[in-house]
Amino acid sequence: MATPRPGVKPQHLGPGPKDTGPSYITRAGYQRLRDEHHRLVTVDRPRATDAVTEAAAHGDRSENAEYIYGKKKLRELDRRIRFLEQRLGKAKIVDTLTQDRSRVCFGATVTLEDGDDGEEKVWILVGEDETDVKRRRISWKSPVGNALMGRRVGDTISVVTPGGRREFDLVGVDYQPID
Repeated sequence: MATPRPGVKPQHLGPGPKDTGPSYITRAGYQRLRDEHHRLVTVDRPRATDAVTEAAAHGDRSENAEYIYGKKKLRELDRRIRFLEQRLGKAKIVDTLTQDRSRVCFGATVTLEDGDDGEEKVWILVGEDETDVKRRRISWKSPVGNALMGRRVGDTISVVTPGGRREFDLVGVDYQPID
């Protein structure tokens, strides 16, 4: 657990089997998970079930590659459906536009200046199920995200990365709609 900062409540850094708290997510992220779940249940799983039924009609199932592959595909689909149901059940949608604009909170778009080379980097702090480095979205539970929570413009954060300890200056905090 990170060292608590004054006025900032320490956070559990799951995820894991014991991570039973809510899973913060943006409205758009929640909708993407719901859409994926709906597609798996109404389109992909019925197709896979039909393929298994058709393969089973071809005879000996023990040597039927289509049947074996189809059953494996069904198990994978069922596993993903269960995972999504659990994530959706724990999801807590956060309205990012109502956050305290003077501090870094979930949903913030932050601008950091690298202490080593002065390069500016922009990140958006999102839920664990929404991370996408190409779109500059990192989890609020990641080392950088966690170090930023509760900070204000002008603060310096120090983060341990695989390449060693890095320092960043927080030069901007903004809240914009997240798609």
